[in-house]
Amino acid sequence: MILDLLEEAERAGARLEPACDVLGVEVRTVQRWRRQGGGEDGRLGPKSRPKNALSAEERAQVVAVANRPEHRDLSPKQIVPRLADRGEYVASESTFYRLLREHGQMAHRGRARAPRPRPAPSHVATAPNRIWVWDITYLPTAVCGVFFYLYLMVDLFSRKVVGWRVHEVESMELSSELLETSLRSEGIGGGGLVVHADNGGPMKGSTMLATMQRLGVVPSFSRPSVSDDNAYAEAFFRHMKYVPSYPRTPFATAGEARAWVERFVRWYNHEHQHSGIQFVTPAERHRGEDGTVLAARRSVYERARGRHPERWSGPVRDWTPVEEVALTGGRATKKLASSGEPAGVRSGRAGLPHPALRSTGSLLDDGCRMERPHDARLWKRVPLQELRPGVSPPVACAIRAA
Repeated sequence: MILDLLEEAERAGARLEPACDVLGVEVRTVQRWRRQGGGEDGRLGPKSRPKNALSAEERAQVVAVANRPEHRDLSPKQIVPRLADRGEYVASESTFYRLLREHGQMAHRGRARAPRPRPAPSHVATAPNRIWVWDITYLPTAVCGVFFYLYLMVDLFSRKVVGWRVHEVESMELSSELLETSLRSEGIGGGGLVVHADNGGPMKGSTMLATMQRLGVVPSFSRPSVSDDNAYAEAFFRHMKYVPSYPRTPFATAGEARAWVERFVRWYNHEHQHSGIQFVTPAERHRGEDGTVLAARRSVYERARGRHPERWSGPVRDWTPVEEVALTGGRATKKLASSGEPAGVRSGRAGLPHPALRSTGSLLDDGCRMERPHDARLWKRVPLQELRPGVSPPVACAIRAA
């Protein structure tokens, strides 16, 4: 079975070593099996029973104790201390849990709804005005415990601030007004636009949701109790509040706060060179000018290498534009510098883009980049697809940022 999977993977273009890494076997083991015309897995597991294992009678006693009438509504974490108070010790909490799970007695009980896994938002932006992220942050005032509220929307692809307002209260009505104003300022309708936010009241209020439905906007929300599903909006607020120009004293009036935010947004959109989009300004990227700017930079580097080739141990710095930005994971996919086809392909895990493979199956060194592409210490190999028993997809490995 393993040899058949490896042969299929190699025919699909994968190399033997990363394919073996996916299956958890050594390359030399596979080579030995092939020389022998086949082979068997010699890993037989332990040959003797552990000395500290419970006997069959003890295992049955654990299940019987857990099913006593006085224990039937208690968890093992409550059963074990109660037994100790009576001078009894049967097994540890983990042993109770393990044996109950083996007997199928760990199903959810009670009137409360069982917890359900919720996948991370998997939106990927490939152009401006496809995905917006937004949030509200506090701005301090001169009165302790009283704040102004900055409502702000950012385009995920370009990082441009597409709308903001400063108000003295939080409300879903003001949120819906900001959405409509931002759409008008961008000159677009809401059809097909995804707007992502956390689970706050102004974001999920009935007025805001009704406005989205009327405009054709697709709402997207963070998972409950997950703080980094709206990381781009949070990163913007962190940047804003730690720039040297941020006031060291609280804002005296809402007008003062609006004036400072207006200056900051103008600087951020039109002067700040963002590290996550190859150090172009959000406004340049929003207008589609980043490709021209980055191509000019690359030509500067090429001319510099032509003058002093001995100072360059490899290719010039990669100034390829970022073509896709994933909402979760913070990973961006670039376009191949030698062709017009994007290098990223969406995986089945939260829609994160992986680097593409060439037709020969060789790995692309520039197919995937972090926000600081010159930092190569955190790259590692990961499987593009995981093999499962009974399934034999082509095995291919890619390089992904850790």
